[in-house]
Amino acid sequence: MVRLPLTPAEIERGQRLGALLRRARAERSMLDVALQARVSPETLRKIESGRVATPSFPTVATIAEVLGLSLDDVWSEMHAPRVLTE
Repeated sequence: MVRLPLTPAEIERGQRLGALLRRARAERSMLDVALQARVSPETLRKIESGRVATPSFPTVATIAEVLGLSLDDVWSEMHAPRVLTE
C-alpha cells in the first residue's frame, strides 16, 4: 500500500492533536497513559509529537477517554480556526 504525502492541513491537525494530548496528560507519565489506553508508549509519543499526524479513530478515542477528554473537545481543538500572527 502506498501512502500519499500528508497535506499541510493534516500535519497541522496532527500537531494540534499532539499538543492537546500533552496538555491533558499534564504530570501523568506517558507510560501510565499508554498502558491504560492499551497503546504502546512509542505510539503515544509519536502522536504527541505529531509524527503520526493521522492516528486511527479508535486509538484517539481510547487515549481521549483515559485523559478525560470528550471527543467533541478533541474535534474542536483539531479543527479550530488557525490564528495568524504577524
